[in-house]
Amino acid sequence: MDNFKTPIDWKMTQLEHLCIKKGLVRGPFGGALKKEFFVKIGFKVYEQKNAIYRDAELGDYYVDEKKFKELKRFEVSPKDFIVSCSGTIGKIFQIPKNAKMGIINQALLKIKTNDKVIDDQYFFQYFDWDKFQSRIIDNTQGGAMQNLVGMDIFRKSEIALPPLLEQSAIAYVLGLMDTAINQNNQLIAQKELRKKWLIQNLLTGKKRLTGYGGVWKEVAMANVFNRVTRKNSENNTNVVTISAQRGFVRQTDFFNKAIASEIIDNYFLVEKGEFCYNKSYSNGYPWGATKRLNDFDKAVVTTLYICFGIKDLSKTSGDFFEQYFEANLLDRGLTKIAHEGGRAHGLLNVTPSDFFSLKITIPNSEEQTAIAQVLQAADKEIQLLKAKTDKLREQKKGMMQVLLTGKKRLKINT
Repeated sequence: MDNFKTPIDWKMTQLEHLCIKKGLVRGPFGGALKKEFFVKIGFKVYEQKNAIYRDAELGDYYVDEKKFKELKRFEVSPKDFIVSCSGTIGKIFQIPKNAKMGIINQALLKIKTNDKVIDDQYFFQYFDWDKFQSRIIDNTQGGAMQNLVGMDIFRKSEIALPPLLEQSAIAYVLGLMDTAINQNNQLIAQKELRKKWLIQNLLTGKKRLTGYGGVWKEVAMANVFNRVTRKNSENNTNVVTISAQRGFVRQTDFFNKAIASEIIDNYFLVEKGEFCYNKSYSNGYPWGATKRLNDFDKAVVTTLYICFGIKDLSKTSGDFFEQYFEANLLDRGLTKIAHEGGRAHGLLNVTPSDFFSLKITIPNSEEQTAIAQVLQAADKEIQLLKAKTDKLREQKKGMMQVLLTGKKRLKINT
């Protein structure tokens, strides 16, 4: 805490003293909740994802009344806290009033706080604070092996405790920030749904923009694009890979090491504005991903990619096709040309000749440009809202640093 001493009227209090008797309970051993104990209807079994996503409705595991009574010690009630203890560590969630009766599984910890000692919302905010999280998460095995610290250490973890009224005031102020963040995220979700609707309708011609009524034409990819097989004769070292989620990424950034061959003059050299199809399938991209090179003037890619550029920029909008490919509108055609047995080693068996024979139905260049502008405006709106969420989170982080340490005090009307 930067050698700052907490105010004289604050107390550093161990977690176990903030709970009611037997208020800290780790989930049952795995053997107590085997799959054969689960039933379709009964008492809910709360899981990691309930804590991680802060949603009491997730999950569909239940136990019967007999098993529920047997594991009564692990029952959760409204206002109890559950904490994730493996995988994604330290995520906390408060069980809401209308939650189903149930028990925690082996991957959760249950906390029942004493409301005569600590405000439950203050406890939630303090527990969720990154400074406290760093004290309860054991990083000694490295990032991939995080665990909750042992229960003995966890029980003794200290929380700075102001008077109850000040706790409530601090929790209220930080809760306002949470509300602002959540409202902004809801707006992002709405805008993303709208973008999805625009994609489904504008890129397929189901809906037309005002002023455009010409017939869309079905053409082969080969009529619009030329294959790029330009060798890296200039020995460019900007080797990139295609991430379905992030687009073109330097291999050193994506894999934390250079995995390309030391001799890269046989790789393809692509230039800004050109496209590459990565035949690797991934989550959300079952038939591979096609991306446009935007962030680099030139980049070097594996010859496993199918690379291509627009034949005539006066007749074709690159912005339109960036949106078109991102919407996975090639997938229907790819399902027909990806040969059986082609999913070996994570790669689809799509040949360049088959790829360029794919049929696409598109409008003229003017309508392409107009559609792209609408979709780009929607993207910009979403980007600005996401930036706002990031800014709000940073603001809250700064507020936590001063309010949860007593560096800044709130005026309390008694």
